[in-house]
Amino acid sequence: MRTVVRKLGNSRGILIPKPMLAQVGLETGEAEIRVEGNTITLRPVAKQVRVGWAEASQKLAAEKQGALEWPEFANANDAELKW
Repeated sequence: MRTVVRKLGNSRGILIPKPMLAQVGLETGEAEIRVEGNTITLRPVAKQVRVGWAEASQKLAAEKQGALEWPEFANANDAELKW
């Protein structure tokens, strides 16, 4: 596919068809752009897993909300388990 390089203020830009962006996971959010040799590459930014989990668990502990949600669904031999 060919596209036109367009002037955007002091920069240049191209339009990338939505199906192509969807195919690589770039419909929204941030992208990483690099020059590799003679090629410009565009990639979705890798999402960091478990971001904010530590802070959320500390907040729950501070609010004393760490109790079991459904304590009546415990297994009969849970007390014998060694963690």
